[in-house]
Amino acid sequence: MSLDELRTLIARHAARPTAVDWLMFSAQERPTAPQAGIADPVVALVAQGSKRLVLGDRVYDYGAGRYLVVPLGLPVTGHVTQASAERPMLGAGIALRPAAIASLLLETGSGRGGRGTVSGLTVSDAPGELIDAFVRLIRLLEAPADLPVLAPMIEREILWRLINGQQGDLVRQIGLADSRLTQIGHALRWIRDHYAQALRVEDLARMSGMSLSPFHRHFRALTTMTPIQYQKQIRLQEARLLLMSSTEDVSAVGFAVGYDSASQFSREYRRHFGLPPGQDALRLRAERPDTAQHFM
Repeated sequence: MSLDELRTLIARHAARPTAVDWLMFSAQERPTAPQAGIADPVVALVAQGSKRLVLGDRVYDYGAGRYLVVPLGLPVTGHVTQASAERPMLGAGIALRPAAIASLLLETGSGRGGRGTVSGLTVSDAPGELIDAFVRLIRLLEAPADLPVLAPMIEREILWRLINGQQGDLVRQIGLADSRLTQIGHALRWIRDHYAQALRVEDLARMSGMSLSPFHRHFRALTTMTPIQYQKQIRLQEARLLLMSSTEDVSAVGFAVGYDSASQFSREYRRHFGLPPGQDALRLRAERPDTAQHFM
């Protein structure tokens, strides 16, 4: 197996709906503008071209033969950096499902550890065995009778390769109920579900099962930001979605996502996205960007 076959398969299937809901593709014929959004748990393998993901002050570049692991929902900015009509950017990814990882850890007795500090994003070189598994998984899209039986088996193989690879500790923590990553994940989900509400860091630490100091340390290690900064990013991204899809005025949108001051909302929105909310909304409605492709 090789990257050549992976490129051929991705190019063939990227424009089609996939019968496997946890398998996804990315294909771009030219570099794209940076786009902000939430990256959900995923392993993304690039077969051709290159991409960049920015989390806080950290920059992650990954090209052909490299893979990125996103362990939990993180506010990132991503874009394709190298692509052309002759050599488009081609990538494949699978959603990292905690239940699937937990089941594998339980069956193999590989769930040791999980209490250490890990970073939120990591890029590594893909071993041949991992590339081979992705190739065989995508091939199954051309064998509908085999797909429901063999696809879950290959998903387990990919997870096993990840658990025993350079990012093993990070992937392992996704499936462990008492890992630091899972504990911080409880706080992240609360913020995402209640982003418009006032936030007390002490309450987040308590729901994560940590005292305040370790909570701050692990939260920043995973997200590169404080809980207040994370909430601000979620608020701004939710505001952007509202501006793109509704006719609410800028002030109403700011209040809806938790801002008490319209001027503060406009100021922080412009600092984050580069344009005032009203102007950005007009641009978004005209372009209707498909942001999902940038975050896998």
